[in-house]
Parts: sequence; structure tokens; C-alpha cells
Amino acid sequence: MKFQKFHSNRIIYLILTFLFLIIITDVKALVKPTNEFYINDYANVLSDETEKYILNKSVSLNNLDGIQIVVVTVPNLEGKSIEDYALRLFRNFDIGDKEKNNGLLLLFALEEKKFRVEVGYGLEGILPDGKTGRFQDEYIIPYLKNNNFDEGIKNGYDAFYSEIVKLNNLDLEYNNPTSNNINNNEIIYTFGGLILGIVLGFIARITKKRDTVTVVYLILFFILFFVLTDYFGILITNLFAYMFSAYATPSMLFYTSFYGGRGGGGSIGGFSGGGGSSGGGGSSRGF
Repeated sequence: MKFQKFHSNRIIYLILTFLFLIIITDVKALVKPTNEFYINDYANVLSDETEKYILNKSVSLNNLDGIQIVVVTVPNLEGKSIEDYALRLFRNFDIGDKEKNNGLLLLFALEEKKFRVEVGYGLEGILPDGKTGRFQDEYIIPYLKNNNFDEGIKNGYDAFYSEIVKLNNLDLEYNNPTSNNINNNEIIYTFGGLILGIVLGFIARITKKRDTVTVVYLILFFILFFVLTDYFGILITNLFAYMFSAYATPSMLFYTSFYGGRGGGGSIGGFSGGGGSSGGGGSSRGF
């Protein structure tokens, strides 16, 4: 009996020691906030001018409204996914106010060639996942593909900073970002949706099963198009295509009115948590 008790206690001790070592190793793998906090260029890809620029603007934003934008560049992700790494950084850095959860993390991983935007719950209203993905596609990734890391990160920072300032009506100066990409996704989604709507619309007319086809159309549409983009205009365009070809039934109008109220912003890689040290959503891109 004593031997069994000793043996079980030893097993528990070994398990706790093993878990402790895992936690310690995991924490050491993450970078620490620098003295500047808002700018952490561990990959050494930013110029001194860009670092000062980001620092001054982030300090001003925090002083006025309590919103914190933190930029982190790392040589690599230590074997982790960029989503997991960003979420852990968000928590460890304790970005944003604990009550408002209004932090924003811009993470650049050099070796993996990935970029991640992690958004606190308090900012998801003005920075939904679809918008953060579109901002990366338009203002950041084209520069990163050309190894112009300094300008790409600065330009992306301007995009998020100006959006926050404008939508929150803050008395701060901002620079509009430079678009360096003709985004073909909108064209692809629009024409793809048009074709889908017209084809299914005629099927509905031929089979006279409009309610059934309408449900199929809506499921395919929201999975393939609306969930993957935040372009509200695509929704309107495709609905007209379906209505034109199928003479939409009242059930179709009900479904689209209900779901259309989302106003865009698909979820791409969002994670959840509580308090000021947790991310609410975000998006990742490779380059």
C-alpha cells in the first residue's frame, strides 16, 4: 500500500515537472516586448525612421484613446503556426486595455514568409476579419513579395492606423496608405457568383423547385463567396443575378435579408479569449 502511494506520488511529480518544463520552454520561445513596446523588430527588417514613425504614432494613439497597435517582426516562428504564435504574443505582451480589449498586433515572420493581424474584441467592429485580410492583400503583401519589408510594414501600419482614426473620429493626423495591388479577388468572386446565380436560377425555373434550389444557392454562395470576402457589393450583384434568372421567391428574400445584414467581414483564422490580453479575430497571409 505504501509502495503504491509512493509510486503514484512520483508519477504525479514527474508529470508536473514535465508540464512545467514545457511551459518554460514555450515562454522562452516567444520574443519579449522591447523597451519601446510598440515596435519590436527582432527580424531586423525595419529602418530606424520606420521604427520611430510607428512608435510616435502608436504612443499618440494610446494617449488619446487607449488603443494600442504593436508591431512585431521575428526571424521565425519556432515551429509554431503563425496563428498560435500571434495569439500567444498578444496575451504575453498584454496588448490593449483590459476592459476595452482594444489591442492590435501586426506580426511579420521572415523565415516562414507570413504576416498575421491579430485583433482584440474591442476593435472587431471596425476591423472585421475580411477587412484585415483585404488590407494585407492591398497594402502589405505586394511589398513583402518584393522583399520590400520596411515599406510594406509601414504602409500596412498606415492602413490600420488611419482606419482606426477615421472610424473613431479621433483628432490625430494620419497618412493614407498606398495601394500597390490590383485586387483580382473581387472580380473573380463577382463573376463566379454571377455564373452560379444564373445557372442555379435557370435550374430552379426548369425543375420548378425554387425553394430547394434557393437554399442550395444560398449555402454555396455564403460558403464560397460571402464568407471569404468583405465586399458587400458582390452580395448585391449576385442576388440580382439570381432574382433575374429565377424570379426569386419570398423565402429567398427572407434568407438573403437575414444573412445580408452581416455587412461583410468573413472569419479567417480567428481565435478567442477573454480580457485585455487575448485576441478576438484576425487574418493571416503568406507572401
